[in-house]
Amino acid sequence: MSKPRPEKLIIDPMPTPVGEAIIVVDEAGYLRLFQWTDESGRREGLVRRYYPDTPIEDGPAPPAMRAAIEAYFAGDIHALETIAWRSAGTAFQESVWRALCDIPVGATISYGELARRINNPKAVRAVGLANGANPNGLIVPCHRVIGANGTLTGYGGGLPRKKWLLKHEGARFVEERAQPTLI
Repeated sequence: MSKPRPEKLIIDPMPTPVGEAIIVVDEAGYLRLFQWTDESGRREGLVRRYYPDTPIEDGPAPPAMRAAIEAYFAGDIHALETIAWRSAGTAFQESVWRALCDIPVGATISYGELARRINNPKAVRAVGLANGANPNGLIVPCHRVIGANGTLTGYGGGLPRKKWLLKHEGARFVEERAQPTLI
C-alpha cells in the first residue's frame, strides 16, 4: 500500500453516476489516485504533492479496476474491495488510510472513533487532516467518516456526493442538523 515511488503515472477519465472521475494508476497497475474531475485543483495538488517528479500520461486503467468501479456504481457495493492501491503519504496518513479500509460497507464512524482505531485517541484533528488528504477518495472510503453527532462533515468530492455514496451503500447518518429557533 505504500512505497516504492512509481516510474510513471497513467490518468484515465471515467464517467460515474455522480460525475466524471479520474483514475490514476502506476505502471504496475496499482491505483494511486481516484478523484472527481470537478476537483481538478485538488487533483493536481495531490498528484504533485505525492509524486512531484513523476511523469504523467493519458492512458487506460487496468480493465479489472474499471470493471470493479463500474460494478460498485451498478450496485455491487463490495466491488471496490478488490482494487489494489498504493500511496505515498506519511506513516501517520497511511495508518489512517488503512484504518478507513476497515470500515465496513454500509457503516460509518466518527473522526474520534477513527483516531481510537489507530491507537491515537488524541489525534482527532490530525486524523481529520489525513482523511482530507486521502488521494483515493472512493476506494479508500473516507466518505464513511461522519461527525460524532451523525451528521455529514466535509468530503473532497462535496457533501452531495458523500450523501449519495453513503445512501448507495445503505449507511445511516443524520441528513441535516436541526437549527435552533430564534424567538
